[in-house]
Amino acid sequence: MAEINLKSIAVEFPIYDVTRQSLRHEIIRIGTGGVIRQSDRDFVVVRALEDISLHLTDGDRLALIGHNGAGKTTLLRILAGIFEPTRGEVTIEGRVAPLFDITLGMDREATGFENIRVRGLFLGMRPEQIEAHTEEIVEFSDLGDYIHVPIRTYSAGMLVRLAFAISTAMSPDILLLDEMISAGDANFIERAQARLSNFLNRTGILVVASHAPDVLRDLCNKAILLEHGRVMGTGSVDEMWDLYREISANSGAIKAPTSGAA
Repeated sequence: MAEINLKSIAVEFPIYDVTRQSLRHEIIRIGTGGVIRQSDRDFVVVRALEDISLHLTDGDRLALIGHNGAGKTTLLRILAGIFEPTRGEVTIEGRVAPLFDITLGMDREATGFENIRVRGLFLGMRPEQIEAHTEEIVEFSDLGDYIHVPIRTYSAGMLVRLAFAISTAMSPDILLLDEMISAGDANFIERAQARLSNFLNRTGILVVASHAPDVLRDLCNKAILLEHGRVMGTGSVDEMWDLYREISANSGAIKAPTSGAA
């Protein structure tokens, strides 16, 4: 049984040796938003997440809604085990598959066939699972003899087809998506959509961040609205998307909550 339980987690990034003038550029570089706090020492702290509690079980499909820098990607990285919370408790039951970059871990000098094993191991698949899925991955990717040549010779579309076929061969307990998986060229899209639908149905828990409301409505049965690392609301995708649009329209952007010194 898949389960995610977050209890009052917070994530803070101390930034050293950075002037106020260059702070904005430094925050962009590390890929997070959040509340900026002045420390009593010679650094500032970016609070990327604050007091996040979340409980998900099998069948939950959660949409993360919010503008860039709201904390969506940071939360996904916490669930993936990439970041550790500064405070709070994270308990996860089940195998987690973060699909933030479907080509991550692939070796450009290795053949497509060899990369099935490389990428499969990177995703946490056992050797026997990779072997069991290799034939259908090769068939679905439709690369023909190119499966035996280095992937550095592939076009972008060929690489996406192979990476997509590998990434959707597994059956994760918990699937994390930061925007949806690209399916490549037009001739591949119809088959890819059917395969992706089947892949998502095999997943116990889905957590997806996207700026496409139609995608979130199709995939998710609940949503949270994040802003400056805080949960501003929970409910259906329609409710949270309407709240997001309403606040954005009224203020242009939701103002960050004030915070004292660290």
